[in-house]
Amino acid sequence: MANAPAAGPKNACFSSGPCAKRPGWTPEILKDAALGRSHRAKLGKAKLKRAIDLTREALGVPADYRIGITPGSDTGAVEMALWSLLGARGIDILAWESFGEGWVTDVVKQLNLDARVLKAPYGELPDLAQVNFDNDVVFTWNGTTSGVRVPNGDWIKADRNGLTICDATSAAFAQKLDWAKLDVVTFSWQKALGGEAAHGMLILSPRAVERLETYKPAWPLPKVFRMTKGGKLIEGIFEGETINTPSMLCVEDYLDALQWAKGLGGLDALIARADANTKIIADWVERTPWVDFLAVDPATRSNTSVCLKVVDPAVAALPAEAQAAFAKGMASLLEKEKVAYDIGSYRDAPPGLRIWCGATVEASDVEALTHWLDFAFAEEKAKLAKAA
Repeated sequence: MANAPAAGPKNACFSSGPCAKRPGWTPEILKDAALGRSHRAKLGKAKLKRAIDLTREALGVPADYRIGITPGSDTGAVEMALWSLLGARGIDILAWESFGEGWVTDVVKQLNLDARVLKAPYGELPDLAQVNFDNDVVFTWNGTTSGVRVPNGDWIKADRNGLTICDATSAAFAQKLDWAKLDVVTFSWQKALGGEAAHGMLILSPRAVERLETYKPAWPLPKVFRMTKGGKLIEGIFEGETINTPSMLCVEDYLDALQWAKGLGGLDALIARADANTKIIADWVERTPWVDFLAVDPATRSNTSVCLKVVDPAVAALPAEAQAAFAKGMASLLEKEKVAYDIGSYRDAPPGLRIWCGATVEASDVEALTHWLDFAFAEEKAKLAKAA
């Protein structure tokens, strides 16, 4: 049996959502939350508007784009967009992992719309050159469950006729988003800044607002999806007057995360931290024969949700169920040792491990984790040999 490493990460939280809190976080930062107060009172609205303004600053969102806080996390924000905007013209949907597949289900099976679906297996991207920008295009910027992201926005036409609807939940605050190429962008607080769950963000370009004001879907819209009244955008939604009641405790936590990001140096600093964390993993993978990235092309590898597969010949030769059990055994051992929590691959993804490397994770913790990953592999491999 291998010897366990002498030390582990100081913070064992490597979950891909909800993600690790920012370094130095304590519950004390929530002491000024507007608890017991209406979110429509001056104090509550001011905090919500502050969250919107700091989001715009941190992400470099253009001044003429609207930013709103939505219920239902990223899923709620995406579905608000799909239900409100689609149906006006043809649709292309890109899917290369679980959440992209979920939007296919929403559009094709729930809204019953005729859509062209461009798929790729886990680890790859669809052929982006095949996308028809006369259609509305729905895609994820960063595939959280596959660790595969689009390399940039160059493949999106600037003179497109359709809208681009982008689920950016594990890309925002960690990757450069090409705002000129995006009409709808969504994300949640619980990802790259380590905020709390249940709240989403919906960002609309002027083209998306025009669609909302000139197109009425054939289906009824639930109250939480309605963004227009009398053919005009409800501007209050994008000034801090949320559609339903937000948690002011979560708002306070998001404000703290945004202030922390600003203090670091903003988006460039956040990206640099995520890139540095991912490089530690990449360097370890390069020298470690039993593991590899799930993402095939280095140019499309995520710097947040880093997905890995076990490629050791003895393990790779096992049936899929046994490979999954091997990876789960590694994850369980690390959790038992309080070294890494929640690093098993997503339930619909191929067997393996998924390590969050966003900016709220410290590089020293990622480095410490790599030694424990080697230990966990050796332990599970020894069990495999003994069973044989």
